[in-house]
Amino acid sequence: MNFLDLDPIARAAGTVKMPGSKSISNRVLLLAALADGDTRVEDLLDSDDTQVMLEALARLGVSVERGPGLSALVHGAKGRFPAKSAELHLGNAGTAFRPLVAALALNGGEYRLSGAPRMHERPIGDLVDALRRLGADIVYLDKEGFPPLLIRPRAIRGGPARVRGEVSSQYLSALLMALPLTGVERAVEVEGELISKPYVEITLNLMRRFGVHVAREGWKRFSIQARGYASPGEIRVEGDASSASYFLAAGAISGLSGGGPVRVAGVGRGSIQGDVRFTQLLERMGAAISMGEDWIESGATAEARARGKLAPFDADLNHIPDAAMTAAVAALFAAGTSTLKNIASWRVKETDRIAAVATELRKLGATVEEGADFLRITPPSKLTPAAIDTYDDHRMAMSFSLAALGGIRVRINDPDCVGKTFPGYFDALARVSERAA
Repeated sequence: MNFLDLDPIARAAGTVKMPGSKSISNRVLLLAALADGDTRVEDLLDSDDTQVMLEALARLGVSVERGPGLSALVHGAKGRFPAKSAELHLGNAGTAFRPLVAALALNGGEYRLSGAPRMHERPIGDLVDALRRLGADIVYLDKEGFPPLLIRPRAIRGGPARVRGEVSSQYLSALLMALPLTGVERAVEVEGELISKPYVEITLNLMRRFGVHVAREGWKRFSIQARGYASPGEIRVEGDASSASYFLAAGAISGLSGGGPVRVAGVGRGSIQGDVRFTQLLERMGAAISMGEDWIESGATAEARARGKLAPFDADLNHIPDAAMTAAVAALFAAGTSTLKNIASWRVKETDRIAAVATELRKLGATVEEGADFLRITPPSKLTPAAIDTYDDHRMAMSFSLAALGGIRVRINDPDCVGKTFPGYFDALARVSERAA
């Protein structure tokens, strides 16, 4: 197996330019493809997941011209994909798979959608049920409730759409982005508790930029305008707040022993991403956070430096499920037991993240209690060097790299999995790291 050995990091300091947000990039590509007019996308994320979306759009007949650097010109298809038949392999990209299922169910064609083995283990039944209630013809090609899928043409009925909200917010986002294609005013009603609300806020914000406004009544009912998407002309993708969490945590941890600060550029106070709220948890732990419109900087407070440890936390992290993985590893540097609550959505991500994080934290010497929707982490007095398995999950590799700040050598197995969202992650980490002598 391919691996990367990280030497102990004595201190971290410096500035890292964040790659574009995955959540924003794939939403923008889809909306631009469905819009009337051409859209120039700047600072587009260049990663496995965005490449999956670009390849799918090409197979669906959408023309995308790559410009210099990280720009792309998307020629909008005015609400209908030109290709009425296609086979799409979408890897393990949930931000491509779920929205495309909804959009294609309303496109009047026949499509087969498949993915990586793990994607075929990730549930999609709630979204399919919602689309079927509207009249969509969707067939499971293997296991009921899971990809791969066959979508066949069928007229869509009127009335509100209903979708469960407690497994993944991507189901709601997929419906919201697709329903303007019907050309009539639509409503979406959410059954149960909606998780990961900040990701739905990203969807609503971007839909507005493409000319479609959605009125919401709390988080239970959403009313969508009867109009199609119109290109804003140009749109810039902000830096990825989830990716920023690793460097912000590194600044806080390194600051305990005189290192830091670490600054991330490209995301800041003006962000539409919920994961910028990770800074609030870091501040509770003892981080010194400063923030501009498009940058954030992290170090350690004088109190935290005097203590030599971060403060433990007990927090509901349902709103920041991706950055919560960073918090789990940061808990290794706390002066006591930390609890991450309401993270059941981890079970259906790129891997079962609750089980995977618990397993790998124990390798490092932590005592971990694992529940259906929580982790309770007690750090050891001294970290144990370990080989970290990453489960083909980019966030496992990136978050556990922070253990090298604990004075130990860390082996990251399959480090190339970071290509899903941040291909240059380990190079960026090296640029702000000073290795121990």
